[in-house]
Formats: sequence, C-alpha cells, structure tokens
Amino acid sequence: MEGIVDTVVLVAIAVLGAALARRLGFIAPLVLLVAGLALSVLPGMPDVHVEPDLVLVGILPPLLYVAALQTSVPAFRRALRPILLLAVGLVVFTALVVGFVVHAVLPQVPLSGCIALGAVVAPPDAVSATAIARRIGLPRRVVTILEGESLLNDATALVLLRVSAGALTGLAVGFWDITGRVVLTAGGGLLIGMAAAVGAAWLHRRISDALLDDAVSLLTPFVVVIVAEEAQASSVVAVVVAGLYLGHRIPYLLSPTSRLQMEAVWRLIIFLLEGVVFLLVGLQLRELVGDLETGAVTTVAVTGLVFATVVAARFAWMYPATYLARLIPRIRAREDRPPPSVPTVIAWAGMRGVVTLAAVLSLPAGTQVAGGYPRDLFVFVAFAIIVLTLLVQGTTLPILARRTGVREDSSAEDALAEASVQYAATQAALRRLEEHADGAPASVVERLRGLADNRANGAWERLGSQERETPSAAYGRLRREMIKAERHVFKLARNEGRIPEEVLTRAQRDLDLEESQLQRSED
Repeated sequence: MEGIVDTVVLVAIAVLGAALARRLGFIAPLVLLVAGLALSVLPGMPDVHVEPDLVLVGILPPLLYVAALQTSVPAFRRALRPILLLAVGLVVFTALVVGFVVHAVLPQVPLSGCIALGAVVAPPDAVSATAIARRIGLPRRVVTILEGESLLNDATALVLLRVSAGALTGLAVGFWDITGRVVLTAGGGLLIGMAAAVGAAWLHRRISDALLDDAVSLLTPFVVVIVAEEAQASSVVAVVVAGLYLGHRIPYLLSPTSRLQMEAVWRLIIFLLEGVVFLLVGLQLRELVGDLETGAVTTVAVTGLVFATVVAARFAWMYPATYLARLIPRIRAREDRPPPSVPTVIAWAGMRGVVTLAAVLSLPAGTQVAGGYPRDLFVFVAFAIIVLTLLVQGTTLPILARRTGVREDSSAEDALAEASVQYAATQAALRRLEEHADGAPASVVERLRGLADNRANGAWERLGSQERETPSAAYGRLRREMIKAERHVFKLARNEGRIPEEVLTRAQRDLDLEESQLQRSED
C-alpha cells in the first residue's frame, strides 16, 4: 500500500508541476527538476532511489518508441549524416575527452573508469532537448537533427559504458573485442527491432478493434526491450528501429479510430512519464549528497571541470562536423551551407537527462574493480551535470535562439505546400466520387462535392490575411456555438427522463468528435 501511495503522490506532483509550468509559460522538465530538488531537501522527505533497470527498461523504451513514431523517416534519412556524426562521433569524442581530462586531475583513478564517466555524461537527453526545441520554435531540420541524435546516442553511450565497465573489472578489452561487441550489439538491435516491427505491423493489419490496437502498441516497446536485453543486443537501437518502421507505416496499418485513440493514450502516458522522470532526478539529491565521501573541494572542482569539458567538447565537434564535410563536392552540392548560428544553437542544446543518472548508477562499486575508483564522486558528478545542463543551457537556449535569429520555418511555406497538396487530394477525391456515385442520391453527391471544395478552400485561405476572419474560421466558430446548443438540449432531455443515458452518450460522442475535428483543423 505504501508503494501505491508514493506512486500516486509522485504522479500528482508531476501533474501539478506541469500545470504550473504551462500556466507560467515555462518548460515543464525544468520546473519539475527544480520541484524535485526543492522537495528532496525538505525535512521528513524520504530518500528516493532510482533503480537503473527501472529507467532503462521501464521508462526509456516508451519515451524512445513514441519519439521514433513521431519522427519523419524521410526527414531522418535526409539528416542521417549530421545525426550519426552527433549520435556516434560526438558521444565517443566527448567520452574520451572527459575521460582523459578527469584522469589528468585524478591520476589515481584508472583511465577506463574516467572514460566510463565520460560515456555516462556524453549523451544528451531524449526528452529535454526536443521538448525545448519544439517549445521555442527551432527550424524543422534542427529539430530533426536533435531528435535523431537523442534517439541514437544512448545506444553508443551504453555500449561504450559496457566496454569501459568491463575494463574496470579487469577484463581484457582490445580493439577487436570492442569492434565485435559494437557490431553484435548494434546489429542485433537492428535485427530484433525490424523483426518486432514486422510482427507488430502484421498484428495491426489484422486487428479491427481500437482497444486491441492500443494494447499491441503499448506492449511493443517493452517486448522489444526484453528480447533485446535477453539477446545482449542494443535495446535502444531495437526500440528506435521498431518505432521508425511502424511510425512511417501507421497510416496504412491502423484504422482512423485506432490512430486517434492510440495518439490520445500515448500522449497521456508520455506526459506522465516525462513528468515523473524529471521529478525523480531532482529527488535524488539527498541520497547522492548523503553517500558522497569525497572532499567538497575535489567534488566541486571535478564537477566544474566535467561540465566545462562537456560543453566545450560539443562546440569543438559541432563546427568542424558542420563545415568540413561540406568541402566534399557531392555533399556541398546537395546541402546548403548553414550560417554559424545554426551549429551554435545545436551545440548549446546539449541537456542531459535521466539516462545519464541510470547509467552512472549501473557502474559497479569501486571496491570491486581493479584499482578502485570513487563511484560516489562519479554518481554525484553525473547528477550535477544533469542539473547544470538543464538549468543553465535549458533556460538560456530560447534567448540564444532568439538573439542569433534561428527561427522556426516559415508557416507561409507550410501553408503553401499544404494548399498545393490539398488541391491534388481534393481532385483525387472528386474523381473517386464520380467513379462510385452511380445510384447514390444527387443531394448526397452534391453535399460531398461541397465538403471536398470546402477543405481545399480552407487550405488556401490560410495563405491569406491573418487580420480578418476567413470563411473557414467563421464556420468553425459558428459551428462550435451550434454544437454547444445541441449538447445542452440532449443533457436537458436526459435530466428530464425523455432519453436514456445511452442515447446521450452516443449523441455526445458524435458531437465531441466533430468539435475535436474543428479544433484540430484550427491548430
């Protein structure tokens, strides 16, 4: 019972924190992190311990899976080069730089242990970076690069961490050992993810019940992770591959009802998981400080040095990765040269998150490894890097983007593209209507023609002036008022006993669906 109460309290605090963030216009992860930090120092607050498996198997898979579902595969493929440079190259570079810097300050600590710390703090978080990027309105390609990086960098960091931890425990680790492990881990994750995605797609095609579709979708990331972990493959790669495959094919796999319902279910789950996970990070403060045995001066010095190194390494990697590759004629002809403000913003968007904490908690105790190392210091440093990157970089990233002029892609360009495609879609719909209109009442056919024309006109109207109300906007406003009146009449009839509850539920569902369509069109 006590565990249930604690869970309910955590979820309630996370919901209240997210509501407060929205009310104040702040970013929810930052508010919840600060709330967790504040709660952790309150007297009487119990210590909170996060098990690494809870994060790596219970929380991270659905977050990565939904992020992959929502990622555009064509955009991901077009940005694959910068994504891999960040998700693989930058993670390895950061881990090695941090490792050598920490080893220079703490020469008594084995180099493999220092590189393990580097692997822990190297990958930016899959949630915070993209949440902040979308919230402040960065260009779509920048968001795609940050999303792709956060989807894949965890796999690189965790493989590197396993290799470093193996060296810590005295295992012989050579070049071919590392290469073989990377190939088997990443390749196994790729194969498992594809197999799981094909299996899930097969089930979705044969399911007509929206609830069963939701159940299959909810189970998919956890099944993928369990199978990958048992096979000692990369569970992160497996989940991301499955999510990308299924997300690209969802329009052909699920019915409209299933898609709408599954989107609502996943939005709720991700909202709660994101809230709880950042709250848990903040609540770790008391336990980590209590376990710390290293001196205060050493702790502060190493923490500041690692933070500076992590930030500097990302900048040092970002500019050459952006511009040197464009010296190759084929790449230069295919990709425009971005202004320096773009790599600057991407370099500053390196917030760390809960994966860093889970990874450092999975390190073996220092007394059990060859040479020993200050595990308590490494755990505290990783925690501090999460807090510092979220609070320092997360709060200043909107200002940096605004000052450097890195803005969201023009909405006018999106509206023009939408209107052009909507016109082609309307023509296809009208041709299909003519092919199947034989025997249908003329009034029905005419009504459907009018509906198709209205959809096409609505897309073109969004290109017009924003200072006056367009016909589509007027239609939405007036139709919502009509729906309110209809809903009120049905409620009165139910209250007076003229209709049963089932009739009200059915009518209300139809009205709610129509009103949600109006709202979605306006959004």
